[in-house]
Amino acid sequence: MRRSRALLMCAVALVALSACGAGEETKTEQSAPQVATLATPEPKRTGSAQPTEQRPRERLDTTQEEFLAMLGPYHKCMQEQGFGPKPEQGPIGKPRPGNAKEAEKYEAANRICEPQFYPLPPWEKDPANPEARDFALDVVKCLKEKGVKYVEVSEDGISIAFGGDQNDSRSISMGLDLAPECERKVAAASK
Repeated sequence: MRRSRALLMCAVALVALSACGAGEETKTEQSAPQVATLATPEPKRTGSAQPTEQRPRERLDTTQEEFLAMLGPYHKCMQEQGFGPKPEQGPIGKPRPGNAKEAEKYEAANRICEPQFYPLPPWEKDPANPEARDFALDVVKCLKEKGVKYVEVSEDGISIAFGGDQNDSRSISMGLDLAPECERKVAAASK
């Protein structure tokens, strides 16, 4: 009996305490349903909190046109450094062979522009990816299954070398033709 009376008193005290904290709500607050959500509003960005632009990244299926479009910011940066597209110098204004002073200036400009704007390789082929070597090994396996005789992973552990020591033209041409298909196949299997 004492125990039930103590429980009753606790329940009454809890109800009374919860009633003390509740103020009068307006009709709109009462009628608006309270729903939990995972979406949070994005904070207003100012000053240094602005997101930084990141280098574009190629995909395994990037077309030549898409890659050239990705090079736009890189070319603009090189142009700002004095190496814009000039017909006599090639598409990005590389210095002519034998001009050491110009080559040195080009390398200095490239050290500024490349880390900021030159597209990163596809993640599957990126040296920063710890699984890139496994990807390359799987692509080589796929190519061998398709009949490419002389193919191996290069010394860098990521690139693929075709032709072997004999520079076998059949392996080179088959490998170049079949590599994109095998890369897509291996990438799809790893997802």
